[in-house]
Amino acid sequence: MIADLPGKARSDTIDRLARLIGFPTITRQSNLALIDAVRTELASHGIASRLVHDESGTKANLWASVGPADRPGILLSGHSDVVPVEGQAWTVPPFTMTPQGDRLLGRGTADMKGFLACAIGAMIDASRRPLVRPLQLAISYDEEIGCVGVRRLIDVLAAAPNRPSLCVIGEPTAMQVGCGHKGKAALRALCCGLEGHSALAPSGLNAIHLATDLIQTLRSIQREFATGGARDADYDVPYTTVHVGVIAGGKALNIVPNACTVDFEIRHLPTDDPDQVLARVRAAADAIVRRERAGVVPATDAGAIEIETVNAYPGLETHPASASVRFVESLLPAGTARLKVAYGTEGGLFANRLDVPVVVVGPGSITQAHKPDEFIEQGQLAQCEAFLQALVGTLVR
Repeated sequence: MIADLPGKARSDTIDRLARLIGFPTITRQSNLALIDAVRTELASHGIASRLVHDESGTKANLWASVGPADRPGILLSGHSDVVPVEGQAWTVPPFTMTPQGDRLLGRGTADMKGFLACAIGAMIDASRRPLVRPLQLAISYDEEIGCVGVRRLIDVLAAAPNRPSLCVIGEPTAMQVGCGHKGKAALRALCCGLEGHSALAPSGLNAIHLATDLIQTLRSIQREFATGGARDADYDVPYTTVHVGVIAGGKALNIVPNACTVDFEIRHLPTDDPDQVLARVRAAADAIVRRERAGVVPATDAGAIEIETVNAYPGLETHPASASVRFVESLLPAGTARLKVAYGTEGGLFANRLDVPVVVVGPGSITQAHKPDEFIEQGQLAQCEAFLQALVGTLVR
C-alpha cells in the first residue's frame, strides 16, 4: 500500500490504478481480465454489475448501479482500452505503474484509467450511503478506434425504463469542464483502375492518379473550411477539418496500378453536416473517374472510386449555461474553466442516442495521452476524488 499524503490521492485509488495499469488492454484485444477484476471488486462491496459482450465474447462493457433502481441516476463513464506501446521509447515498463515524485507513469494513467480508479472508488463509497438517486458506472471497450464498444451498451440502456439524468465522461480535461467536441467520420476510398505495362501507360487507368486527384479535392475542401467555413473559437482548430492519413497502392514500378486506397477523415463542428461534405467528395470522385477514363487510349469504361464509411461518431454540444454544466461546476473549485476538447469521446453517442446531458470532466492531461512515459499527477487524482465525493453527496438524503 502507498501511504496517503496531504493533498495527494487516496492510497486505495493509487493501488487500484496500479492494478488497472497492469492489464494490457490494448484496443482490439480482450479486456475481460480487467472487467472481471473490476466486477469482483464491486461484488466484494455488494455491488452487482452487468456485462454486455461483443459478438466474439472476448470483450465486454460493464454496467453497475448503486442506489434506488426506479429513478434516473448520474452515470460515470469511461473506456478500458488503451493505445499500443510498440515503437515508443518508454523508459519504464508501460504496463507496470511507476511512481516518480507526484507523477504516476504507465500506459492509460491519463487516458483514462486514472478516472476509472476514482470512479470505482466513488461507487464503493456511494454503496455505503443512503442514496435517493443512483450512481452508475459504465466501462466500455474499443473506444480508441471510434467509440465502437459502447454502442452495444447504449442499445441496452435505450430499452431500459430509466435513463441517466446526467452522464459524466471522465476523459482527461485536467478537471476542467468540457462542454463539447467535434464529431468524426472515418472514410476509405478504394480507387480502381486498369492495369497495364508502364511502357504503354496511356492504355491503362492509373489508380494512384485517381487517388492523388481525389486527395487534391479533399485538400481543396479543407482550404474552404479553413478560409470561409463555420467557426467556433472555443476549439483549438476552430473549423471542420479534412485529413488524409493513409495511402496505399501499386505493386511494381513497371505496372500501371489497378488499385489504391486512401483513408481520410472529417472532424466536423457539430453545426457542420459530414454527409453533405461526403456528398461533395463522391460527386468530385465521379467527375475524376470520367475525366481519367476519357484520357485512356483507347477510351475505357473501366475504373471507379468507391467510398465507404469505416466508422463515425457524432459531436457533442452541451450548452455552457445548461443546468448540467452549472451542476458540475458547483462541485468544482470556483473559477474552473469551461472548454471544448479537441478529441472525440463517447459523449456524443450518449447525448444523441439517449437524449442525456453530457459533460466531459476527468483527471490528467490529454497532452500526456498516447505518448511514451504517459503519466498522471497525484494531485489530479485527488481533485477527481474530491469532485466525485461532492457528487455523491448530492445523491444522499
